[in-house]
Amino acid sequence: MINIALGSLTRRPEAGSIVSLVLVIAFFVFAGGVEIDRFLGAASWVNLAANLGIVALPVGLLMIAGELDISIGAMIPAGSMTIAIVSGHYGLPIAIGIAASLGVGVLVGIINGLLTVRTSVPSLIITLGTLVAMQGIILSASVFLTHSAGVALNAPAWSKVIFGQFIGGSYQVIILWWVALTVIYGFVIHYTRYGNWLFAMGGDKDSARNAGIPTARMTIVLFVLSSVSASFVGMCGAILFNSAQVSGGMNYIFNTVVSVVVGGVLLTGGFGSVVGIFFGALTFAIVDQGIYFTDIDRNWSSMIIGVMLLLAVLMNNTFRNVALNYSPRKRT
Repeated sequence: MINIALGSLTRRPEAGSIVSLVLVIAFFVFAGGVEIDRFLGAASWVNLAANLGIVALPVGLLMIAGELDISIGAMIPAGSMTIAIVSGHYGLPIAIGIAASLGVGVLVGIINGLLTVRTSVPSLIITLGTLVAMQGIILSASVFLTHSAGVALNAPAWSKVIFGQFIGGSYQVIILWWVALTVIYGFVIHYTRYGNWLFAMGGDKDSARNAGIPTARMTIVLFVLSSVSASFVGMCGAILFNSAQVSGGMNYIFNTVVSVVVGGVLLTGGFGSVVGIFFGALTFAIVDQGIYFTDIDRNWSSMIIGVMLLLAVLMNNTFRNVALNYSPRKRT
């Protein structure tokens, strides 16, 4: 029974990410001399995980479906600049600014999705194009409309309560959004037919299409979710910090993909889970911020981050191989 239970556990996509998370925490506690209570209660890595996790969830689903979206690097500043220009520079109601910010995400997501399903160009190349194009559009529009690369935003109290305030003085309210979205995505992907469609698309898109799955519509929806999520994170940041800048967001490309892969999602598609992506974002945030709680020389931080993330990815690959080759022994 124990062997069967362990076999079932190792077959789960999130198994590697959970083990990686435990090992990362253990490393910082025992090797870095970090006090466990102080470390686990730190707001820095939780806030980073929440902002990263909201973007990683739809990007991870796209990767499960066999696609990739790197335009998120431009959509985060696009979301923040849109609401800052509309409601900060021009003084329109914040609700209009929020709608405009999310609307930009919908528009770019539709463009990415339509180009992916109607051409033979890989989504990596398509979203690379929209990434560069949106960077130019954001900068040009900001300079043309405001004569500046940064715009102030004075959001009303109700919008700060919902999208951009600190809870307990340190924790961003976006953490609650992250947890809620994880629950929603988890239910839809793992307990409805849409999840089955998603994994079928990642396994073999042509076979999924021949089986009657609306692969084109699903692909477009996934790209819209990805772009809107990035715009949402940028919008929340502008409301929280009362300003927006045209720069920033590029780090999210690398950080998001690494978080998703650490979370157990196959780059080739067809394998992964929402829970794994959640823990992948947590793991990356702890690795990224944990060095600052230790006595380790900060000059070694990049090397430590790279090594630990590489080990996490290799561990996930091992768990995937176990999952693919595992078969429980029959009782004789």
